[in-house]
Amino acid sequence: MIETALAWNQELTKLHGRIAPRFARSEPRERALRYLRGLLSEVKRKNGWQMAEALGEATPYGTQRLLNGSRWEADAVRDDLRTYAVGHLGSDEGVLIIDETGFVKKGTESVGVKRQYSGTAGKVENCQIGVFLCQASEEGAAFLDRKLYLPKEWATDMERRRKAGVPEEVEFATKPELARQMLERAFDEGVPRCWAAGDSVYGSSRPLRQWLERQKQPFVLAVPSNESLWSGPIWEEGQVQTAAEIADSLPSGAFQRLSAGKGSKGERLYDWALTPLWRLQLTAEEQGWSHALLVRRSTEDPEEKAYYVVFAPREKASLETVVRVAGMRWRIEEGFEQAKDVCGLDEYEVRKYEAFHRHITLSLLAHAFLSVVAARERKKGIQKKGIHQAARPLKTR
Repeated sequence: MIETALAWNQELTKLHGRIAPRFARSEPRERALRYLRGLLSEVKRKNGWQMAEALGEATPYGTQRLLNGSRWEADAVRDDLRTYAVGHLGSDEGVLIIDETGFVKKGTESVGVKRQYSGTAGKVENCQIGVFLCQASEEGAAFLDRKLYLPKEWATDMERRRKAGVPEEVEFATKPELARQMLERAFDEGVPRCWAAGDSVYGSSRPLRQWLERQKQPFVLAVPSNESLWSGPIWEEGQVQTAAEIADSLPSGAFQRLSAGKGSKGERLYDWALTPLWRLQLTAEEQGWSHALLVRRSTEDPEEKAYYVVFAPREKASLETVVRVAGMRWRIEEGFEQAKDVCGLDEYEVRKYEAFHRHITLSLLAHAFLSVVAARERKKGIQKKGIHQAARPLKTR
């Protein structure tokens, strides 16, 4: 454990040194460090006025200038975030996870806001949606990338775009398309990984799955129950079945009880089955890859199932391995909860496109810092209940 607030602040200052060159002027450069300290402080709500009070400032105007008026690029700091997180937590056995989260908002002026389904709220809400890329390994988990989802009615409304400062080059992109952009950026930068994972929003996108296959990137992606899949050769009738139909045809003996990892209440035990899917494989290289459907069944209610499409080299596609990867997907949900509870991810008060990405990026950088500190403490043999404990040593005054 880092024993003193002084040592903790020194670590944060060192991290700030990574992003300092992104700010041409000293005022926003120093303000960025203060903003990180505020995000990591014990302030109950990380909004403008409470952050200003915690930092000993009379008004929130300095913070507002950092997010809305200063000259710096959030994407450049995003690149520094990725380098920092990968350098400390990256692993060749790691999993890249794609997912989204909602930010409930009032009114119609915040960029990208509309009534849309939010998994965070579990219903249709007036909200913004962000798509995120997270890496998870035995060392820990941290976010690498983020992008606001801009609904089509926003992307095609020039007046709303102008008011919200949406750059001309930003076009409408579906959530899976945003995920592909982030994954492609990570691949281009050589981010180490073994697997990719995501929920059914992304697994149900055939273009995304096919792109990952062309990249020779193993994945375990959730799909909905009605996802159409090839259970046999295309030239035979009746070989296109839904994921649910394939699962229902499996004998009870095909299922094996395994843990998907530890949760807050202990091991997450489910019954699992892995059954091959058909693909036209002409070359020896193609035949070396497995395509399969992974089925997760509740131990309490056998009718409650979840489904995943698996693509991986055959030697890596064991049931135990793909179950572990499927279980790793929860790490991004834990990351969202931690970043919101501790680092103010959802407590911004900005409306414009660049300001949104600036706050989100700095919040994710603060979260990555806590993840790195927590990983270091685990290596030193100190037991922690979670990332929250790492947030408490910092005093803002």
